[in-house]
Amino acid sequence: MTDVPFIKMHGIGNDYLLVAAFDRPVDELGDVAQLARRMSDRHFGVGADGLILLLPPEDGVEADVRMRMFNADGSEAEMCGNGIRCLCKLAREDGICRRNPMRVQTGAGVLSLDYEVDETDRVCAVTVDMGRPVLDLARIPVIEDRLVRQNGPASWTLEVGGVCWSGVFVSMGNPHVVFFAEQHPDLWAGPLRELELGNWGPDIEHHPAFPERINAHWVEVISRGEMAMRTWERGSGRTLACGTGAAAVCVAGVLTKRTRRNVLIHLPGGDLRAIWSEETGRVLVNGPAAEICRGYWRR
Repeated sequence: MTDVPFIKMHGIGNDYLLVAAFDRPVDELGDVAQLARRMSDRHFGVGADGLILLLPPEDGVEADVRMRMFNADGSEAEMCGNGIRCLCKLAREDGICRRNPMRVQTGAGVLSLDYEVDETDRVCAVTVDMGRPVLDLARIPVIEDRLVRQNGPASWTLEVGGVCWSGVFVSMGNPHVVFFAEQHPDLWAGPLRELELGNWGPDIEHHPAFPERINAHWVEVISRGEMAMRTWERGSGRTLACGTGAAAVCVAGVLTKRTRRNVLIHLPGGDLRAIWSEETGRVLVNGPAAEICRGYWRR
């Protein structure tokens, strides 16, 4: 196959290139990791935070569609909260699946997505059932012996370059660490928007405590129902939003008694609503998805 048709989409600024391989063998795409690196390059490619494949579900899996997600560096991730909303919008609007809720097979399991349509029958918002958070360090995975100490029921100290960070570890099918502003006044004295993630993100992502690397989030609590966050995303670096990260931040806020279970989270690209249900233990994240353009990648 010479040309690869793609759709560029974003969920509050977290942008992805989606390739629908529902009616063609994925083998035709060749080395997908290399394809993701080339297409995602913002100078020599189309530019994106990663590449997402829309596929049929695997045999025996009770799902409507399947998502495979590759970061900008070519590494494959288990799930992407913003990307899966884009995939839902594409599947619905291109007639691949009109079921609501839509069941999507991911590397983190089969997730259920409820979507809303506007007066033009376009998907305008999607609520993703992210499932139950994983808090056990070994399952996240985090190597406990590589941490400095435990600060309390949910918080640990991580040493990076001689600096100690107090973090909360959560897996939402992929690994996350959450840092709260008030615990680091010496390192983080200015506004959240002025925090230079590049000074800390790469070393935290690749810290030896994280065998599968990690997504890192810096959070400012505005009130018990509102937070702001910035993200260094595993495999992609700075991103304008992270859906699974918003779910992890919601969980971390509740665990540390900083927030309620229903919170509005401000990210550089826009807002997400996250709810950690006390009844089911599952985390729901609601937000928009938008199409940017369509084109062909000529190889």
